[in-house]
Amino acid sequence: MTFLPSFRNLVRALAVSATAAGALLGGHNPAAAVEIQYWQYVFDTRVQAMTEVIKTFEAENPGITVKQVTFPYADYQTRLIAARAAGRSPEVMQLFYGWLDTFISGRLVQPLSPTAFKAEEIEKEFFPIVSAMKRDGKYFGLPTAVRSMALFYNKDMFAKAGLDPEKPPRTIEELVAAGKAMTKLDNAGNFTQVGMALDIARQDHNWWREILVRQYGGESYSPDGAKVAYNTEAGRKALQFYVDLQKVHKIGREGFMDEGQAAFRAGLAGMVVDGTFRIASYKTIKNFTWGVVELPTVNGNKANFGSYFANAISAGATGEKLAAAEKFLAFVSSPKAMNIWLEKVGELPARRAVALTDANVNDPVYGPFIRALDYSSTPPMTDELAQRQVSIDLINTVLLKDTPIADALKVAAEREQAVLDKAKAK
Repeated sequence: MTFLPSFRNLVRALAVSATAAGALLGGHNPAAAVEIQYWQYVFDTRVQAMTEVIKTFEAENPGITVKQVTFPYADYQTRLIAARAAGRSPEVMQLFYGWLDTFISGRLVQPLSPTAFKAEEIEKEFFPIVSAMKRDGKYFGLPTAVRSMALFYNKDMFAKAGLDPEKPPRTIEELVAAGKAMTKLDNAGNFTQVGMALDIARQDHNWWREILVRQYGGESYSPDGAKVAYNTEAGRKALQFYVDLQKVHKIGREGFMDEGQAAFRAGLAGMVVDGTFRIASYKTIKNFTWGVVELPTVNGNKANFGSYFANAISAGATGEKLAAAEKFLAFVSSPKAMNIWLEKVGELPARRAVALTDANVNDPVYGPFIRALDYSSTPPMTDELAQRQVSIDLINTVLLKDTPIADALKVAAEREQAVLDKAKAK
């Protein structure tokens, strides 16, 4: 019976040898490797940037593998909800800041560990708009990058229209004048070139509701986001200005080339309001030179809309997968990841120190967006998709049915208030 202790000793010796061999190979034990999933919606430059971020993270954390999974934007939330119901949620997910309450009520995300992600450090190092991810003193996610809005303009088209390409519009009056100078119609009165691309479904809903309303002296929502606040004189003036760009000044048309950014890329739109996320795409334009300027003011009033997609940890992540998810979230919100994101996507670093370098602030492309962060607002959002649809329907009813501004705005405010109330009731 003396062979049993010897056998045990042999097993122990083999185990020690295996451990030593693992150390010689870099200390990585394949059997102990953890794989987590990261989900985001499909947007080419964002996917490319995350691929680079994951590659860098895995090199620094050889025991963790991150699998990136993407879905079309329209299907993204539905896929997350279905995955949660089936018990197959990703460990880390991307979400628009305005979706947070929906994700919390749906038990899709969990609060961040206060020891791994200290609130005082977050609030010291990140731009203030990150507070939109905080509920009851707890943070539920962190962004890699933040966004603001600006006016992109075609310098070549400006010059051909007799405008100074180095003096883009600084006021809404100058915006209208420049748009008229660049607009072209055929003999039948159809647009062949627009002075400005207008697209309420993309970024114009943010421009009129979050920016123009404030520039005219109003607010879009109450401070807590619970009440619609734009059914006012300021709201009516903002809406009137926006629809007059098409109905009165005729410098563009909803639906021209289907998407506003497509018309601009094609060199058939002189200007377009867009966000930082479009920079990387516009940098591929070869057939004309473009520039960026802070959004034109109204009576000297500046305003902007700051937003972001954050990264959060799934409510179902536990144990070693939770630990890996926390490491990955810490990395995707680190200065190293933010610089990758800035280069690949063009979105601004969410940490103040990374964004506010002299080179970035004075950059002809990034500078207008970064300077705008000082006067940007990030209103609480309850149901971003439903609230966006209200603005789309509002503009369409004025443009297509000639509904009076005051009547259309009243109906829109009531519809959106119902969206907010329904979410609150949940």
